[in-house]
Amino acid sequence: MISPRAFALFAVFGAGVARATLQRPFASPLDVSWDELREKVDGRLYAGSPWAKPCFDDPESDACREIRLNYRDEASRASSSGAYINTQWETCQSTREQCLLDYTNPRDKSAISSPYSCSLGSVSDYYIDVREPKDVTAAFEFSKRTHIPVIVKNSGHDYKGRSSAPRSLGLWTRNLKNMTYNPKFVPKGCDKASAGVTLGAGVAWGEAYEFAEENNITVVGGSDKTVGAVGGWLQGGGHGALSNTMGMGVDRVLEFEVVTPDGQLRTANACQNEDLFFALRGGGGGTFGVVTSATILASPQVTLQTIIVAFPRNDKRARQLFTVMVDNGLAWAAAGWGGLANAQAAIYVNPVLNKEEAAESMKPLIELGERLKREGGEPVQVVVREFGSWGGFFHAFAGEYVAAVGASLALSSRLIPKDNFVQAEDRKALVDAFVAADSSTPGLIVLISPPTSYKGDTGRTSVTEAWRNSIYHITVISPWNWNATTVEKSEHYARASASIDHLRRLTPDAAYVNEADVYEANHEIAFWGSNYPELLKIKQKYDPDHLLDCWQCVGWKPESKRFACYLPQNVSITSV
Repeated sequence: MISPRAFALFAVFGAGVARATLQRPFASPLDVSWDELREKVDGRLYAGSPWAKPCFDDPESDACREIRLNYRDEASRASSSGAYINTQWETCQSTREQCLLDYTNPRDKSAISSPYSCSLGSVSDYYIDVREPKDVTAAFEFSKRTHIPVIVKNSGHDYKGRSSAPRSLGLWTRNLKNMTYNPKFVPKGCDKASAGVTLGAGVAWGEAYEFAEENNITVVGGSDKTVGAVGGWLQGGGHGALSNTMGMGVDRVLEFEVVTPDGQLRTANACQNEDLFFALRGGGGGTFGVVTSATILASPQVTLQTIIVAFPRNDKRARQLFTVMVDNGLAWAAAGWGGLANAQAAIYVNPVLNKEEAAESMKPLIELGERLKREGGEPVQVVVREFGSWGGFFHAFAGEYVAAVGASLALSSRLIPKDNFVQAEDRKALVDAFVAADSSTPGLIVLISPPTSYKGDTGRTSVTEAWRNSIYHITVISPWNWNATTVEKSEHYARASASIDHLRRLTPDAAYVNEADVYEANHEIAFWGSNYPELLKIKQKYDPDHLLDCWQCVGWKPESKRFACYLPQNVSITSV
């Protein structure tokens, strides 16, 4: 079997070392009553601290050895209030104020040697370990009085820096871990019962999948075990390998419990606070309120057919794989296939076909794998296997798949609509664009996760309508290490954007809000399509004082000091 780590194709780019005077982008208020806030949250207010700080304090300490050992471990990072999966969001990129290790070799002492020191960067000055809604209410009251920005952080899976900000008060929701299953859940104020799983804001998908297995049910989620199930993933849309047939996260949510910026705990569902329910179903996290729990639809356990073809990286084979995928894209989407792929492997899963139907449907991919085997040379793997549940598949394959952890990186993405798969010349152009993008920024991932064949009653969601007519969601990345200069960082953002331009030129303005270019042009349309004007009205209704804000979120204020650590994007890349 192929290890899904084959998908983590992240090149290490050289980075020059620059010396900088590290300063905070702006000063903290001096008249802040932190002790008063600490009393209101039962003592659960703590000073923020970068995760790598023990290594700057004492490189030989047990704490530092533990951090070095786990620097690229997502579970360890997700369990720390001061750590992020991608490390630029721990730093102040504009000033190089940071507290990082070398992610390629965490034992290397260069990053912690003079003249480098440990600074907070974009880690919150203080954070609340949120355990109940009143903690959020106290934070909003405090922010309104002191003008200190509030940010919401769960696991630290964040490609746009929305869960960190300098000189901020963090709301860390990771310890809201309640999970309950009700086979006859009725949303408040409604009369229709559905099987539902209620998850606290800190529950990760790995935990939710284990809970589903224990209860012989299926919940539809993401491919990374430490991503929060009902935080930004869900509120931004939420996609996964089962979404083609079973819907996106926002299609399956039944109810939210959310604290709005006026301090009120509200229930939002199809029968009350319907406008807020609409906004939370795709309008983005950290914008309309702080979700403390959500109830999502539970389905009966599904049997999965799995087809995998994998081989060592080879440009000729990559083109052949992409060609087979694109030529069969429409048919496979209609047949219920989902999954993910890159230049050296494709993993497809199907919850609606039986073994024989799956083998016949996937015959072109299986034949490609067998032909590559016969050609000899580097080894090729072809796996055809049935799993009795999503949890079984996830544990065997996707449960070990981890995106880049511990590195800083720029990401860009595009949704690829059905129209690009109809004509032969359009399919060829799409394959050419995949190859060009992957050559420019090695690590292109094809996420076969739009709800193309989903037949359920979606209700009104606020994601861009482009999701419903797309076959693929594509991402590219460009990473850098701890010692990159501000110019080099800007170049990586520009490189990722130029790489996805190969696909932008072929497709409409549409991208996934949670996995998108930090500097996405026309982001209101790209993320929300025609829903943006309504979302803006809802934002103004529930947050008139603008206590919540985040980068390229609905109604954002780009001039806010909370964005002082973002880089201006004015670098052009012409070599990709």
